[in-house]
Amino acid sequence: MPVDFAKARTFVHAQGTLFERALFDWLFEGGSLQRLRQILFCYKNPDNGFGHGFEHDLKAPQSNPLALEYLLGLMRYTGIPPASLLDGTAEWLESQMDAAGNLINPPAARDYPLAPWWQSAGGQTMPDSIVGNLIHFGAASPVLIKKTARWALENISPESILENDWLFMAYHAFDFFFAIDELPGLRRYRQATIENIIACAQAAPPAQADSLFRFAPEPASLIAKALPAGVLERNLDALAGSQQADGCWLDQHNLPQWQPVTTINALLALRRYGRWA
Repeated sequence: MPVDFAKARTFVHAQGTLFERALFDWLFEGGSLQRLRQILFCYKNPDNGFGHGFEHDLKAPQSNPLALEYLLGLMRYTGIPPASLLDGTAEWLESQMDAAGNLINPPAARDYPLAPWWQSAGGQTMPDSIVGNLIHFGAASPVLIKKTARWALENISPESILENDWLFMAYHAFDFFFAIDELPGLRRYRQATIENIIACAQAAPPAQADSLFRFAPEPASLIAKALPAGVLERNLDALAGSQQADGCWLDQHNLPQWQPVTTINALLALRRYGRWA
């Protein structure tokens, strides 16, 4: 089924946040990067953290790790250059780490709408993806790298990585172990991450196809080249054939708030792989 770009654009502009609309325009319509950055700065607090419901599952205005994690993942996948956006972010994150390297969430976050799956922790407590992506953008401090490396060695093993059975969740290991340069057993961690992504991609139902392209954003990427024959094409076929009548791509949990960005991610993956120009 050919991509209906006009319907996708209509959907994102009807249902997306101001940021999502600006991101769509920048990626696909020659829109302003400066305007996109200005909108992102509206989610940044004076303490150099991010909040204000940027991540749809946690609506608190206070700076919180979940908002930062989501921002960094989107920036990396879509190619938004950070410029000065991440100035001071490492120092803020250091202030949100306990002695063991776990992330602390603002208690007031529980006073605002919060998705049920975040209720127990009040938000993200795992530092690996955030710090890995800060390393990727050259914005991680030595303190963050050292504390997160220690946290990873104490909380993650190659065996635990291989036990993951949800493709989406592979981002924790992928973002950190392929960003850090030195760590005892790093080669084993990286190999386990690759094996886990391949296994999850082979087993993933069509509804999870978009998750694969978080790890294989373009044909020349490491994971794309590591996948067995047919896996990439099967997931691309699933993605290409799943645009809905209203123009959107469904989030794998069928949550309406995630459909605009899922649509953006799907269009970007299909364009990068030559399925849509």
